[in-house]
Amino acid sequence: MRNWFYEQIAMYSAYHRDKRNQMTHHLGVPMIVFSIMVLFSLVPVYTFEVGVLTLAGLLISVLLLMYLISAPLVGMVAVLIYTTLLYLAETIGAMGTQVALIVFGALFVGGWIIQFWGHAFEGRKPALFDNLLQIFMAPSFLIAEILFAVGLEQGLKAEIEARMPRYLPADENLG
Repeated sequence: MRNWFYEQIAMYSAYHRDKRNQMTHHLGVPMIVFSIMVLFSLVPVYTFEVGVLTLAGLLISVLLLMYLISAPLVGMVAVLIYTTLLYLAETIGAMGTQVALIVFGALFVGGWIIQFWGHAFEGRKPALFDNLLQIFMAPSFLIAEILFAVGLEQGLKAEIEARMPRYLPADENLG
């Protein structure tokens, strides 16, 4: 799984090299992920004595497990961030379907507008247009970028940089 993760994150990185695009993603991606968590918090999957497992909880758990297995430090940071967001999303979901749908719609549409604005700077379409699985890489990539900036996860950074050239446009990958 780690090799697959490295390939996916290298592809994501190749589509997000412009600093302005990266900055828009640090806002837009969490908005989109949180909006989906709010929507999926309305879908109960299983009821335990202590509470309800929602579709949001199930999906974010699977995603976080993948991050933890593939890049443990990225995964641990993601767990801290996304369990907090899950709690907030389920709190909003508990306010009722109408409130949840309004929050979902506003954040989802707003997040995508910000994302596409960033890709205008990049001059390249979003990675998910070439590989839908890229949508799952965005949160981990953003966390990894922050860790790289503070000098952590240099092995992961080297893996990404070594694999990224194969995902660059042909005119940028001539060397």
